[in-house]
Amino acid sequence: MDNQAEVREFLTSRRAKITPEQAGLPAGPRRRVPGLRRSEVAALADMSVEYYAKLERGNLAGVSPAVLEAVARALRLDDAERAHLLHLAQAADGSDALARPRRRATTRQWKPHPSLQWTLDAVTEGPAFVRNGRMDLLAVNRLARAFYADVYADPHNQENLARFTFLSPAARRFYPDWDQAADISVAILRTEAGRDPHDKDLHDLVGELSTRSDAFRTRWGAHDVRHHGTGFKRYHHPAVGELTLAYQGLEMAAEPGLTLTIYTAEPASPSEEGLRLLASWAATPQPAEPAPHTSN
Repeated sequence: MDNQAEVREFLTSRRAKITPEQAGLPAGPRRRVPGLRRSEVAALADMSVEYYAKLERGNLAGVSPAVLEAVARALRLDDAERAHLLHLAQAADGSDALARPRRRATTRQWKPHPSLQWTLDAVTEGPAFVRNGRMDLLAVNRLARAFYADVYADPHNQENLARFTFLSPAARRFYPDWDQAADISVAILRTEAGRDPHDKDLHDLVGELSTRSDAFRTRWGAHDVRHHGTGFKRYHHPAVGELTLAYQGLEMAAEPGLTLTIYTAEPASPSEEGLRLLASWAATPQPAEPAPHTSN
């Protein structure tokens, strides 16, 4: 991905999200751009307008951490946005190649160590899976495979949650809060693009989704990023119905770039009973598709 374009569009989009009132500045008449002016960001960051304009044109090579922090404060970046800006700066000056840990994150090349699969299989009361920053499902326990039955049912999804979200008709049923799920998916991909800008498989996925989904293309252009570590989500599973699940995402120290996610339900809740039903459903052999009838 073009680093200068990424920097330019990210900083411009963040500047457009802040009102003068939020920054403690008078709104004033005749504001021709949404959010803050460049001159206002420069003043808040205690730098010249010319220097900030250079940064916003995408020239982050050699910029000091102190300057990046000043820009982050001026633009009121959250933790995920600050980390994204740092990754963009590392990519700009070439240090990302040295700072980036070794990443084994392709479905074709990476296989889980047996002990990792044993760990996943030991989680028996909730879906547990390992994904990469492109949202490929790399390793799952039995409940996760049953939970994502719609993802695995269609080979066009290629066991990828982002592809499923935007290209599969089943996703709108599976995610009752589809807009939220779509926002999260794109933010994860955008975060990964900043962290690993040389990932060709990610470039290809973004290109495919941008071409085939207007909803993805619009969200991708917003340049939103996020840390996706914990929270609650609602689902509608085709076999067990409505589920409200808590999730915890854990970065894997032994496998840089991969995340272990575990879903759980509130004790004694309808969703906990739903997970028990899902476990029973997963343990029951599913009938094979009937062979097509042919006549002699």
